[in-house]
Amino acid sequence: QVQLVESGGGLVQPGGSLRLSCAASGRIFDINAVMWYRQAPGKERELVAEITSGGGTSYVDSVKGRFTISRDNAKNTVYLQMNGLKPEDTAAYYCKAQTIPAAYWGKGTQVTVSS
Repeated sequence: QVQLVESGGGLVQPGGSLRLSCAASGRIFDINAVMWYRQAPGKERELVAEITSGGGTSYVDSVKGRFTISRDNAKNTVYLQMNGLKPEDTAAYYCKAQTIPAAYWGKGTQVTVSS
């Protein structure tokens, strides 16, 4: 199994920045990709960014140029650097680790963008 713990959320003004962290433990060598999702109240969960075991990255169009996903293998941690935050980025952010037999989710961290 894989355990994931997100951190770094909070309240930020529009235009501000936050860096989310997703710390993994357990069978981390089975992880093929790590994704960041978000879910706003009343909306479906949305894939925001993904990083593969090979280092490839992808983003939803709405965050391209503003968000950057990266990883620190020594710390078993994946980051989501969020710049130029907008009120519409307000959501609970979750990380997900994909292995061959299963996917694992963290409990999420809240990001609120408001003046």
